[in-house]
Amino acid sequence: MKAEYRVRHLDECPCGRWQGGVTYELALGPEGASYAGRDFLYRVSSAVVELDESEFTPLPDYERIILPLDGELTLRHDGGEPVTLPPLTSHRFDGAARTHSRGRAQDFNLMLRKGRCAGDVRVLRGAASEDFAALPGCPCRLFFCARGRLEVALDGETFALLPGDSLASSGEAARLRVESGGAAIIAWALLENRDG
Repeated sequence: MKAEYRVRHLDECPCGRWQGGVTYELALGPEGASYAGRDFLYRVSSAVVELDESEFTPLPDYERIILPLDGELTLRHDGGEPVTLPPLTSHRFDGAARTHSRGRAQDFNLMLRKGRCAGDVRVLRGAASEDFAALPGCPCRLFFCARGRLEVALDGETFALLPGDSLASSGEAARLRVESGGAAIIAWALLENRDG
């Protein structure tokens, strides 16, 4: 049976507040898990940082990857050296770290349960086309349009995404095309094998 896919805009996604602003949940798994319950294996979200300075919510059981969509963020983990992130530059860090953020921006986040889930993000800038092979055992691969227009060919259908739109799949093969001046983010999560 053919899978059903749906393009969603940010304002259609579950939304909540954190101490620094608003966050939109693009994907979370497995089914029945919740961010509040901290029982999820992966979470993809986009947050709007509304304050000049803020503290990230501690997530000791998770690894995090973040990148600004616009604006610039400077992060300092556990009082260490600052890490400055220009737009569309990703940064991986331990969710257990005390993380202080400076700068206002909209960002993109991938959270992965340590020892249970692996994954990464990739930025594709226009004008570009690229094929993505199938990822067997992948519970989530998400395509997000950051700028311009993104076309995703998936399972015989083509979907057009505009800024703020996302499309989630379960790792099927896909072809992406980003228009000139555009940018897309691809995030994926892979369940790690566990013995016993």
